[in-house]
Amino acid sequence: MNNSQTLEQIKSLRLSGMYEHYKHLLTMPVQDHPDAHQLLAMLVQAEGLWRTNRKTERYIKQARFRYIAALESIDYHPERQLEKTMIHALADCSFIDRGENVLITGATGCGKSYLATAFGQQACSLGYKSFYISMPKLSEQLLMSRADASYQKLLNKIAKPHVLILDDFGLAPVDQPMRLALLQILEDRYAQKSIIITSQLPYNTWYDYLGEPTLADAIMDRLSAKAHRINLQGPSLRKKQMK
Repeated sequence: MNNSQTLEQIKSLRLSGMYEHYKHLLTMPVQDHPDAHQLLAMLVQAEGLWRTNRKTERYIKQARFRYIAALESIDYHPERQLEKTMIHALADCSFIDRGENVLITGATGCGKSYLATAFGQQACSLGYKSFYISMPKLSEQLLMSRADASYQKLLNKIAKPHVLILDDFGLAPVDQPMRLALLQILEDRYAQKSIIITSQLPYNTWYDYLGEPTLADAIMDRLSAKAHRINLQGPSLRKKQMK
């Protein structure tokens, strides 16, 4: 079997990473080719890396993030009061395995959504499924699902990913159906999967925002039991970028 036939055989087996690496190797001078054992190791490694990258791309697409974000691009300017050690500690995503939550608060434009998305994309790169949705959009989808009898199906979908990002918590008034849905979401994920929440409201006002004492107690208990709290400071990054 010649090299072209070997390439076609690899391609037919859908070993894309291996195919691309072997094709590149054939362009190199013969004296630079690895021996048989090294070649096999390199091809296997290339295929594994390709599959990991494809999996990450698929998870990121399924997560429906608003934009691309990365923990490596986080701005640690002193005025933001963002602890680098805390971000680094969360970067390995072991908090997901422990079913811990991340609660991010701060004024509008301070980078809450970017930080939450960066955690979500980091999780995808490490093999965890993520899902992003804003609270107003979640409220809209829940309302529609009640009308077409797909309510439980929607809640089951939200329960599946390892990381659920709820953006803009507290942006709109919360009614009783939304409180009940939020409680069920938290109950389904409690101590097993993680939730990342962003909010303009200070954390100590969330109880009053939720309104109904009994449900507020239950929701806040599940949110805060295993939670990392990040309070971003400083001026709006959007205004800063415009300047």
